Formats: sequence, C-alpha cells, structure tokens
Amino acid sequence: MGILIKPIITEKQTKVTEGMPNRYGFRVVRDANKFQIKNAVEEMYGVKVVSVNTMNYDGKRSMRYTKGGIISGKKPAFKKAIVTLADDQTIDFFSNI
Repeated sequence: MGILIKPIITEKQTKVTEGMPNRYGFRVVRDANKFQIKNAVEEMYGVKVVSVNTMNYDGKRSMRYTKGGIISGKKPAFKKAIVTLADDQTIDFFSNI
C-alpha cells in the first residue's frame, strides 16, 4: 500500500494553491511520517519537495433521522499533508484525463 491516498482538490485547497502556487494537499496514510511523504511525492510526481506539514483529523460523529429511528455512526479519521515544492516546480493532477 502506498503512502499517498489521493490529492485534495477542494475549493479551500484550490484557494491556498492559487495564493501559493507551489503548495499542494494530499490525503495520506495515518502512520506515515514527513520523510516518507516527501519521498513518495518526489517519486510519484518527479518534483523537488522543500517542506511537508501534516495534520491529523479525528473522525466526526454523524446522525440521521430515518423512518426506523435514529442511526448514528462515525466517519473515519484521516491525516492530511500540505507539501511545498521548489519555486520552479508544479504538479498537474489533470494531465492524464
């Protein structure tokens, strides 16, 4: 199993990337450290990574009201990594569509 799960392409992350064009977000495996994330991004996209910032998110509780009653559950916890590339480097997520 790889370190990188998927890139984060949301409105909030896109706004961050527009403000700082060399910053990208990835959802990563929870037990991955910064060195493993850096090596995985450099290997997969062929870019030079300057720094990695990580954030752990707890799973949120969710509740639905249905005809059969209240159904409660929990969304899974995850880890997010913000990767800063060198000044002349970019990643194009949509190149192979």
